[in-house]
Amino acid sequence: MADSSFDIVSKVERQEVDNALNQAAKEISQRYDFKGVDASIAWSGEKIEMRANSEERVKAVLDIFQTKLVKRGISLKALDTGEPQASGKEYRIGATLQEGLSQDNAKKVAKVIRDEGPKGVKAQVQGDELRVTSKSRDHLQDVINLLKGKDFDFALQFVNYR
Repeated sequence: MADSSFDIVSKVERQEVDNALNQAAKEISQRYDFKGVDASIAWSGEKIEMRANSEERVKAVLDIFQTKLVKRGISLKALDTGEPQASGKEYRIGATLQEGLSQDNAKKVAKVIRDEGPKGVKAQVQGDELRVTSKSRDHLQDVINLLKGKDFDFALQFVNYR
């Protein structure tokens, strides 16, 4: 029997992020506590930019956006936010989406699989993803459960299970 495998990736569904951003923008435009504070959230190239007239308000915009992301099943580990910065009369927060496993992060995951995973499971880095193979599908399930139990500082998804 051929080896079974799956890939570990760190990707974000852009459409879901877009939907969360649109929902957050709609809520900000309708909420009473945001009336007259020029609060907004929008794409700025590849970044997401949040604006408001005070530091507390811009943090509230960020909180609304994070809530919408969680409701859409997107890990907050994929969102890299900066600190509020004053720009004239307004405050801004820039946020970027982290996609793809870096070489260092892939090596961390591979080391965990090697050290704590079942015997006979192999992990190899392929570009910005990690391929995990084994003769036993049960071992692959054990690896997935092991990694879900670990707290990495980046988001992981498991795809192409076969």
